[in-house]
Amino acid sequence: MSNLEFKYYIPTKILFGEGILERLHKETLPGRKALIVTSAGQSVKKFGYLDRLIHQLEISNIEYVVFDKILTNPTRECVMEGSEIAKKSRCDFIIGLGGGSSIDASKAIAIVATNEGDLWDYFYGGTAKFKPVKNKTLPVVAIATTAGTGSEADQWMVISNQKTSEKIGFGFSKTFPVLAVVDPTLMLSVPPELTAYQGLDALFHSTEGYLSKKANEISDLFAIKSIALVGKSLIKAVKNGNDIDSRADVALASTLSGMLLAITSLTAEHAMEDGLSGLHPELPHGIGLALISEAYYKHIAEIGITSGRMIDMARALGVNHAKCSMDFVDALIKIKKACGVNDLKMSEYGIKKHEFPKIVELAKANAGSEFYAERKVLSDEECISILENSYR
Repeated sequence: MSNLEFKYYIPTKILFGEGILERLHKETLPGRKALIVTSAGQSVKKFGYLDRLIHQLEISNIEYVVFDKILTNPTRECVMEGSEIAKKSRCDFIIGLGGGSSIDASKAIAIVATNEGDLWDYFYGGTAKFKPVKNKTLPVVAIATTAGTGSEADQWMVISNQKTSEKIGFGFSKTFPVLAVVDPTLMLSVPPELTAYQGLDALFHSTEGYLSKKANEISDLFAIKSIALVGKSLIKAVKNGNDIDSRADVALASTLSGMLLAITSLTAEHAMEDGLSGLHPELPHGIGLALISEAYYKHIAEIGITSGRMIDMARALGVNHAKCSMDFVDALIKIKKACGVNDLKMSEYGIKKHEFPKIVELAKANAGSEFYAERKVLSDEECISILENSYR
C-alpha cells in the first residue's frame, strides 16, 4: 500500500517574464477601482515602477488610489489605515506593488476592507481573537519588485502589532492573490545588500519547507529547484545587478518558494526571526534570518534526523561531493561570505542577550505551528542556545 499523500491548491494565475508588466492591460482585472498598496520608501516611484503600473491601469480604464505607507515589517496599524481608505474610496480590489511587505499588507487590507472590526480579530496566535472571516475578501493582484518572500504565490501574510510586539503569520484559501506579476526588470534596481538578504529569504523558505515534516512530493520539487536556482545565481545577481538572467533565476526561486509554502510549512528558523523582529520592528526580516541561519542549521545538522535531506540541499547548492549535513552549512557560509553578509551583528540592531527568553516566548506564542513542523520540536533551551550562538 502506498504512503504517498499530499494536498495541492495554488489558485493564483502567475505571469512571469522580462517586461511582462507591460502586458497587464491584456488581463481581465478583478475590479474597476484599485487601491495600490506600496512601501513608504521611494524606489517604486524613483525607478518608474509605479508609473508603469498606472499606465497599464489607464489603458484598461481602471481607476486607482495610492496608499504608500507600508514599512519594512508591515503593521496592524498601517493595515487598518489602508482598509479605511479602501472603504471610503470604494475600491473593489487591491494591488500590492513591491516586496513581501507590500504584498502581505495588501492581503491583510483585503480582509479588513470587507469585514468589521480589527485585523487582530481574525488572526491566530498571541492576543489575536481567532474569529472567522465571514465576508468575502477583496481580490488581490500582486506585483513583485523584489525576489525573496514569494508572497505573490501563496496565501500567507506576516503582520506586526506594535502595541504587543507580536509578529504573526496568517492566511487562508481566500487570501491567495488572484493574479501575480513577476517581472525581473522590476528588480534591476535592488541594491546588492538587499538582493542578498532577499535571496537568502527565498533560500530559507525552500530549505525549511524541505526539512519540514509537512514536506511532500510536490513541495520537494519546488524546494530543490528553488535551492538550485539560488545556488546558481544569487551571488551573480549580487555582484552584477544588471544581469537579467541571474535576476530571473532568483525571482523564479522566490516564486517557487512561495508555491511550496502554500502546501507545506516553515520551521523554527522563521519563527525565531519573527520573535526577533517582533520585538525589534526596525530589523529587516532577511537580515534577521541571515543573523541566525548558521547557528540554526548547525543545530539541525547536529540533531542528525534530517541528514539525507541536508545532503540533498548541499548538492542542490552545487556541492556535488556532499556526504554529510555540515556540507550544507559550509555551502551556506560560502554564499553568505560571497554576498558580503556574513559579518552581521545582532548588537548593531539593538538586540540584547537578556531578551532571548522573551524572543523565544514570542516566537512560540505567535508561530507555534512552525515549531511543530520540525521533525524534532526544539525546546526553549535549544532556541536560546541558537540565538546565543548567533550573537555578536
